[in-house]
Amino acid sequence: MITNMKTKILSIAALGLLSLSLTSCGEDFLEVSSKTEGTTGNFYNNEAAASRALIGCYDGWQRTVSNGPAFAFHYLSELLSDECFGGTGNADARNSAVVDRFDMGEDNSQMNLHNTLWESYYAAIYRVNELIAHESTISWNSDKSHGQLIGEARAIRGILYFDLVRIFENVPLLTEPSTENVPQAAVDDVYAQIFADLKYAADNIPADAYPKAASSTNDGRITCYAAKAMMARAYLFYTGVYGKEPQGVSKADALSALEDIIASGEYSLVPLYKNLWYCASTTWTGSDQAGWTEVSTYAGEDNAENILTMKFNYTSDYNGNAGGNNAIQMFSVRGGTFKAPYGQGWGGATVPKNFVESFPAGDQRRDASVIDLAAEGIASMPAYADKAIADQREYTGYFNKKYTARSGYHKSESDGSWSLTHYWDGLMAGDFQISQPIGYTLIRYADVLLMAAELGSSNGRAYLNQVHNRAYATQAEDGSITMPNNAIELTTANIMEERRLEFAFEGIRYWDLLRQGVNVAAAAIVASGESVLNGGIEGEVSYKAANITSKRGFQQIPQTQITLSNGVLKQNAGW
Repeated sequence: MITNMKTKILSIAALGLLSLSLTSCGEDFLEVSSKTEGTTGNFYNNEAAASRALIGCYDGWQRTVSNGPAFAFHYLSELLSDECFGGTGNADARNSAVVDRFDMGEDNSQMNLHNTLWESYYAAIYRVNELIAHESTISWNSDKSHGQLIGEARAIRGILYFDLVRIFENVPLLTEPSTENVPQAAVDDVYAQIFADLKYAADNIPADAYPKAASSTNDGRITCYAAKAMMARAYLFYTGVYGKEPQGVSKADALSALEDIIASGEYSLVPLYKNLWYCASTTWTGSDQAGWTEVSTYAGEDNAENILTMKFNYTSDYNGNAGGNNAIQMFSVRGGTFKAPYGQGWGGATVPKNFVESFPAGDQRRDASVIDLAAEGIASMPAYADKAIADQREYTGYFNKKYTARSGYHKSESDGSWSLTHYWDGLMAGDFQISQPIGYTLIRYADVLLMAAELGSSNGRAYLNQVHNRAYATQAEDGSITMPNNAIELTTANIMEERRLEFAFEGIRYWDLLRQGVNVAAAAIVASGESVLNGGIEGEVSYKAANITSKRGFQQIPQTQITLSNGVLKQNAGW
């Protein structure tokens, strides 16, 4: 493990330097009486201190993205899948190609692709372990508040380990605030801890802790329903990959957890799919002369469907304050800001043409999920065609619309002129490279319905078709919504196809593939290869199934961590 972690994390988390990095928060969460006069011996003495420590745990979780790892979990998940290529700039390092193609031959120097990611995850785990280690010394106001606070902390730890074990499979398991140099744990032991943590959270976070109906936001807090949904997701992944039941959670437990969410009435499908996503539901009308108006039907991050969203803010800077979504610009259109609502990015995760064309006719999810640069008129703009395409690797003409940087038209206070600029810059807030406040929705109600159908709910066919029919809903000029009744049969193949289309670019597809078998994942990824433009010159993206299967679909352990451990950590097979 990381031998110098203790000093770094104690200075940030254990001593109360716990900045709340969740948006829409109240000032009371930020009021800390002392930022320097605390030790692990005297800090954890009451529930107020424990609550501040929990905020630090959320901040640690958020920093797995905002610390700026080259491949944050969501971005990494997309590059690994069959719905995105590596992309980025024509002259950029080949690290994206190494990940996308599971091939060190793309760049043999890339031995530490995930070192910042690894460190950020274990730093966050340390914070959680520090809080849980002092559970018995804290003077709790009530059993209810005790269960809620520790439940949230354990849910964060469960999610952190679930990410780690999906990326690397073989990871150290630390459940105490230790910096010992320990070997990788048996994968079954890590999953047992994940299920224990999520089950504790599901059982102990009160159902009324953050009621959806009573508030438009819960500031990204983990509810008992989020813990239940994540537990079901982990169950499906584990049983799919390892072909056996895990310790601590049964199929009946996973299905019951999902049925509890459905029966709660807390969540529902947003009637029009596009309204789940800002860029899919927003246009700008007007001109530089007459002025511009934003027209949006966006339901917001805290809509009725979103069960758990990882929150960010736009207060990041280059002085160590990290709170923005530092991966969003990787998904975004390279070369500049050409048309609102799309902002500038680095052109990673280009979308294969064959994936775009795989959406059935009339499926509203295609246009809600994909930026079609030709259809938007961007591809033909001289500024884009002459500069951006020449600087873009693996250009397909398509980008991720769900998670992309934003732009807008803004009026100058000095001379009244209008200009197109980065959305957050226009609000005089942050830096577009590090200060994107766009959250990641980890779990939607649609996922709950489809997981319940997959696990054998007696209402499975109805759940499947709620999701399927919503994809074909249309809205008339008077605002009325027509929901078709194009029922499909309840089969495993139909469920998996619905998941493929429903969750495009949401960091879910690759794990759905892998749980069907590494050979299934490899075949789908190989089939996604096609012709692309590299710096404007025709090329090809091609994959070798053996590169994926030899690694069993998992990623390389950072060489720095192996070196720091004096060889206690072992590299994964195939790398």
